[in-house]
Amino acid sequence: MSTSSIQIPRHGALLLLPWFVLLVFGTIMVGSSSVAMAGDYVTRQLVNLCVSIFLLVIVAVTPLSFWRKYYGLGWLASLILVVLVFVPGLGHEVNGATRWIRLPGFNLQAVEVAKFGLMIYLAGYLARYHDDLERSPIRIFIPLAMVFGICALVVAEPDLGSAAVILAATLSVLFVAGAKLRYVLFMVVGGGAAFALMVWLEPFRMRRMAAFTDPWAVPFDTGYQLVQALIAFGRGEVFGLGLGEGIQKLSYLPEAHNDFIFAVIAEEFGSIGAIACIALYSFFIFAILAVAKQRLMLGDRFASYCCYFVGFIFAYQFMVNVGVNVGVLPTKGLTLPFISYGGNSLMVSCALFAIVLRCSWSKEP
Repeated sequence: MSTSSIQIPRHGALLLLPWFVLLVFGTIMVGSSSVAMAGDYVTRQLVNLCVSIFLLVIVAVTPLSFWRKYYGLGWLASLILVVLVFVPGLGHEVNGATRWIRLPGFNLQAVEVAKFGLMIYLAGYLARYHDDLERSPIRIFIPLAMVFGICALVVAEPDLGSAAVILAATLSVLFVAGAKLRYVLFMVVGGGAAFALMVWLEPFRMRRMAAFTDPWAVPFDTGYQLVQALIAFGRGEVFGLGLGEGIQKLSYLPEAHNDFIFAVIAEEFGSIGAIACIALYSFFIFAILAVAKQRLMLGDRFASYCCYFVGFIFAYQFMVNVGVNVGVLPTKGLTLPFISYGGNSLMVSCALFAIVLRCSWSKEP
């Protein structure tokens, strides 16, 4: 690979700056939000960060032609991973959910790695069969069925939130790729009905839904997390209590360093800090989508669809996490990419971002 093929043009620079700020800010907030917890979470997160940057470099220097050639293996690898979760002795259960594969010294969250594999598969398939999408509607439903099969296994873990984010990103990419609006709307309605049925059939999901509609009715039961998060927002007011001065993270707010880290941000930096975080993340996502549009205009559909998938994954996961924290969505165990504590989330997020970086500077056809 010649050095002339790696450059950092305007889009690349616009990507690196917000990404770096998010990583630094996330590490600081992990340290602040975990202050009352046993263990050195900052050191662990720094180790996760070093591994994540190493993965980013490996993915970023890998030619796009490699991923394009073996796109089918992306789906196969994703399937194998989500199936291994259910294998006795390999699957690791935490808080009633079996979402991890037990490895020596590390637990691998299958659905996180599956996001990368599904991105490669979806982009490769749509780039290969793009011309057939309008003539043969079945070409649209084939990748959707493949992704839906993976998501069905993810729901069985159970992890309804991650499955919803992946399906939403998939439908969005299909629409960008040329799927007719009526087909997309049909799939949205069908998917919404399926998720509503899964909520209705599971008592614990129904309890979460009831707590979401009125958390103050069950403040010490299923509504506890949301109540404590809302208290954090109330304490922060406009300007916040100051970095490190939050109270809710002191064993009041569960998962303060992870799923509910945005509530800690709002308490310590106030509404202004929370809005600034949203603005920074929005800029980051728009920069990713700008790269996707640029690659599409250049005729590189594979790179474009990869970037669109990454942008939609980050956008939907960010919206769900913030929505849960402020009480406009039912509680879901989704991290805030690049900010929340967690090795799996950080590593895969950096690998996904590496694909966008590669697309932003690549001169490959």
